[in-house]
Parts: sequence; structure tokens; C-alpha cells
Amino acid sequence: MSVICRVEIHEFGFDARNLGSPHGAGGIGGISYRQGATTRIGKYAVRIETEDGCRGEYVTHWVGSAAACAQSRMLAPHLLGRHAEHREGLYDDLKRELRQFDHMGHGPLDIALWDWAGKRHGCSVSVLLGGYRSRLPAYASTYHGDRAGGLDCKEAYAAFAEQCHELGYRAFKIHGWNDGNVGEEVDNLLHVAHAVGDRMTLMIDPACELRTFADTLRVGRACDDAGYFWLEDPYRDSGVSAFGHRKLREMIRTPILQTEHVRGLEPKADFLVAGGTDLLRSDPEYDMGITGAMKIAHLGEALGVDVEVHACGPAHRHVMAAMRNTNYYEIALVGPDCPNAVPPVYACGYSDQLDCVGPDGCVPVPDGPGLGVTYDWDFIQTNRTALHVFEHG
Repeated sequence: MSVICRVEIHEFGFDARNLGSPHGAGGIGGISYRQGATTRIGKYAVRIETEDGCRGEYVTHWVGSAAACAQSRMLAPHLLGRHAEHREGLYDDLKRELRQFDHMGHGPLDIALWDWAGKRHGCSVSVLLGGYRSRLPAYASTYHGDRAGGLDCKEAYAAFAEQCHELGYRAFKIHGWNDGNVGEEVDNLLHVAHAVGDRMTLMIDPACELRTFADTLRVGRACDDAGYFWLEDPYRDSGVSAFGHRKLREMIRTPILQTEHVRGLEPKADFLVAGGTDLLRSDPEYDMGITGAMKIAHLGEALGVDVEVHACGPAHRHVMAAMRNTNYYEIALVGPDCPNAVPPVYACGYSDQLDCVGPDGCVPVPDGPGLGVTYDWDFIQTNRTALHVFEHG
């Protein structure tokens, strides 16, 4: 057994060009296209070391907020002196420690432990999980609409969908405008379907922007008419009302995808059993790590339900490679003339940028030890804003 002797949390930042935050929102969901703008984005990296010198590492993508980092710092001392192999016991204990919070700081630590395990045994996380595929079908998941010359009208969304199709994508998801204008949303989703619906699987995620159930029902019925694959997190309940979404399911034909904002195994099971969704959402960053994400995958499998992995990253690819009941890998977030705002920390060619998809519409699963990626620690340290070190003994 290998005892954890040191945990490091590195906070750092990087600049993303042609992206801005028009609503002043601090989260990644509030960022959209703004020509010439530069936005400084903060993330953090986790490094876990055992007494035998083996290290597990992970750099956050979507969960890398100040609030999540504070939770990771809160949990880090609980790893010291524990065996790195005991991921299930650590999952259970860390989940209890965050019972008063949203659990968002748990996932990066668990993912780093899986990276450690793969490196310790000289194989990829996918192999440890029983992964059976090396390429994953992907969809392009847009930024929210803007009023600044990017995704600023239905024609721009359709043109970007065409661009994605030319790159190899065979699926496309719309994030509409933060305004919640139901007429605009309906016009947009119908226009995109008319343009590419015969060649691309289409999804829509209003990201809880629609203000009323009536607005949501109108969008849902437009999705029915246009043949959308799913409707996700449509209205202002924040994606957590099982009753509301069960009611919506009874009134439209388009499958509902919920539980991105319902954290962890047990609440997702409750939501599903209550009839609040057709498909489950899971994310190894949001849902307490790879350990938590695989529990949710098996929950869905037990009840005959598909589980769609939220967002992107090396951990997400390994999890999806070991899941039968899932459909698409999400390249999020993308738009014309701007980057996906994930940290540029990969020294091995790994990418979740728009052009990472192959002609087959798929992305590869890294096959090196652990997560199979090499991090640019020089970049992280050069751009570091804070370092937190926890040591045993």
C-alpha cells in the first residue's frame, strides 16, 4: 500500500482572446464571443504524491472556480496518511465532509487519485475501468449567443453548424441567448434544424434561461417539430425540479436530459425514479470524481437509461470509454473565431479545441499511463497565483 504524504493545489490563470463576459458573470457559462476582448480565466491544478514518489495529477477544466478550489483545499488534509489505493473509502469520507456544500471540490482530488493509480500500474485509467473503445463520437457545444458579431442571430448559428459539419462533427448543440426570449429561441432552433437537421444530430440546452414553464413548453414543442435529440436544462428552476420536468415530459415527445445541477449518485437516482428525466447527466469533475461518475453510469445502466457525460477533458474521455450507455462526447464550449476556454496546459498534443475532432467525427481516448496526458508545469508555475501545500508528518 502507498501512503499519501503530500497534496499540492496550484491556482493559476490564463488569457482567452475574443471572449468576454457581457453580463459580468464570473462562471464559464457567462462567457461569450467578443471580438478583440481578452478574458483572464482562473483554474487550479492538483498534485497528489505518495511516499514511494508516485504522483497523481489533474488540472481542472469546468470546475476550476474559486468556490470549488476552496472545497478542494478543505478536503486535501483528509487525504494525508491515507492509502492512495483506497479510492472507494476516500470517496465515501470526502462525500461526507462536503455534506453541507455542493461537492464541486471533491472531483479533482478523486481524478488525481485515478491518475496516480494508472501511473502506479503502468496503464491508462480507461484500462483500469475496463474501457472498450479508443474513439468517441463528439458533438460541438456552442457558447451562449451574443450581440457582438459571433453567434448573434439564427443565421450565424446555422453557419457555425455547417462549419462544424465540415470539420467532421455529426452532432451539434445550441446554447441560446441569456435573455430567455422564447420567440428568438424557437426561431433559432427551427432554422438550424432546417439548415443541417438532415445531416447532424441536434440538441438544445437553454441552460436554465427560459423564465416560465409555458415558455419551456413552447420550446419543447418546437423541438418535437424539428426532431431534436434532447432538450436540456430549459428553465429557471435551475434544473432541479423533478416534478416540473416530469410534467414537461408528459407534454412533449423530445427526450429530456437533466441532472447536470443535481450533484452525485443518490439525488440523481431520486430525480430519475421520480420521472424527472429521460437521460441522466454525469461529470467526473462535478459528481465527485471518476469514482462518482462510474456509479452514475451504472445507475443508469441498471434502469435502462443512457447517461450523457457533461463537458470535456481527459477524465471525461476515460469514463466515456468504459460506458456502454452513452452517446456523445461534448466539446464545450466552442464558437466561431474564439477558443474553447479550457486551460492551455497540455504538453503532449491533447486538445479539446474545436478542431480536435477527426474526419470520423470522433476524438481519441488517451492511452498513456494514468490520464495519459502530460501537463506543462512550467506554464502552470509561471502563471500561478497561489500555492497550497499539505504534508503528512
